[in-house]
Amino acid sequence: MTASGDSNARPLTGVLCVFQTPYDADESIDFATLDHEIDWLYRRGADGIVMAMVSEVLRLSTAEREALAERACRTSGGRGAVVISVGAESSHAAEALARHAELHGADAVMAVPPVAVALDAEQLRAYYERILAAVEIPVIVQDASGYVGRPMPVALLAELHEAFGPRVYFKPEAVPIGPRLSELLAATGGEARVFEGTGGIALVDSFRRGIVGTMPGADLVDAIVALWRALRAGDEATAYRIWLPLAALVSVQHSLDAFLAVEKHLLVRQGVFKNTIVRGPVGYSLDNATRDEVDRLFDILCAAVAQ
Repeated sequence: MTASGDSNARPLTGVLCVFQTPYDADESIDFATLDHEIDWLYRRGADGIVMAMVSEVLRLSTAEREALAERACRTSGGRGAVVISVGAESSHAAEALARHAELHGADAVMAVPPVAVALDAEQLRAYYERILAAVEIPVIVQDASGYVGRPMPVALLAELHEAFGPRVYFKPEAVPIGPRLSELLAATGGEARVFEGTGGIALVDSFRRGIVGTMPGADLVDAIVALWRALRAGDEATAYRIWLPLAALVSVQHSLDAFLAVEKHLLVRQGVFKNTIVRGPVGYSLDNATRDEVDRLFDILCAAVAQ
């Protein structure tokens, strides 16, 4: 039975952590460590897990993407929502990945546009409409402008919301994030359901504008869960105490490969990963000075959470 037919389908809200993909020395997926990572995330308070860009989906074969999605759904075991990234270079491939994710129990799928070509609004709309037509579960439209290039028009996002209603969610990442988020909410009568997707750096501002959740990396789960709970409780003192060092740490991560390098380093430091292997070619790696600064900022952040 698909998640859409499951009366116990998990809600898409709160802190849904994007897991990193661990590898063995030969760069094959280390599924045992993946299981440990997912279990650790739920123990730390995550409301669900996400397989997305920092899971290195674009560096996996189709068979590996499907195997990773199946394992994530199975290991999650109903403890929270599972979102699987299905963005691909063709509508045909994205549709197939979406159907596979739904078949294996995903609660939602998420898709970036194709990255190799700049599409106009008509082509983008057709791409997402085909994914939405292929499955019954929710589809999260990820405007990953930092990776893809041109931001998606807010008018297009509003059209998708009007056509598909509550089954379409949004993860806007184009800058300026706050004003574009408010523009999207205004264009949908305040009804668009939006996830913050900047690693937490825009979480405080985005929360005030009206998001349903956040999708940070796995490495900072303790801080993001504590920050989300403080925001929900209206505890601004705690929220800013945590957010300030969090924002400083996330600001070091200026590209996809920078996110991967920092996040895997911190997962090793916390005893979750065995190594920091990222599939190459890579455009960024941590030098000693940056690694030392990451460690200092992480220590400050941990102390802020512990207060």
